[in-house]
Amino acid sequence: MDIIELDRIAVLESVRVVGRAGTGDWDRPTPCEGWTLRTLVEHMGGQHLGFAAAARGEGADPAAWAHRAAGDDPAAWYRGTARAVLDAFALPGAPEGRFALPEISTGTTFPGAVAMGFHFIDYVVHSWDAAVTLGLPLALPDEVLKAALPYALRVPDGPAREGPDAAFRPALPVADEGPLPRVLAALGRSPDWR
Repeated sequence: MDIIELDRIAVLESVRVVGRAGTGDWDRPTPCEGWTLRTLVEHMGGQHLGFAAAARGEGADPAAWAHRAAGDDPAAWYRGTARAVLDAFALPGAPEGRFALPEISTGTTFPGAVAMGFHFIDYVVHSWDAAVTLGLPLALPDEVLKAALPYALRVPDGPAREGPDAAFRPALPVADEGPLPRVLAALGRSPDWR
């Protein structure tokens, strides 16, 4: 399975999970410290729009990555942002292109397939974040979770993960050998979070 298909599956799972949120769910706390479900979904949608811009060669513009409010129907807003990134990643030549990702580095661009891998691991984890927040099971196939593990293990650990704006927390030990618990622990998420 190629990175575009892996990412598509993860993003569509996030859309499914977010679509299950009810009116009273948007203020629920999430595994992302200090973030409610609404804050998480706004982050996720904003990243979709930033990565979509990057796939179109417009990622260096800070406006592409600016925070956007989800409005009165966060699930519908989120579906639209997910469609934007899936469409952009499917553009001819996107995996071979160069993506500007200023949140990672302002001094370099990344091969499209590598950037899509960054997006993929984010949406495996954020799908879980949203699912566990809502008390829902995560419905990602084992094949996708096994493919996510090498991406999670390549994210550098260390002091950069300790800052308040770190994308991931320091890695945690994990007893469960399944791919999802290993992915979560590698990125600082406790698989037992409730």
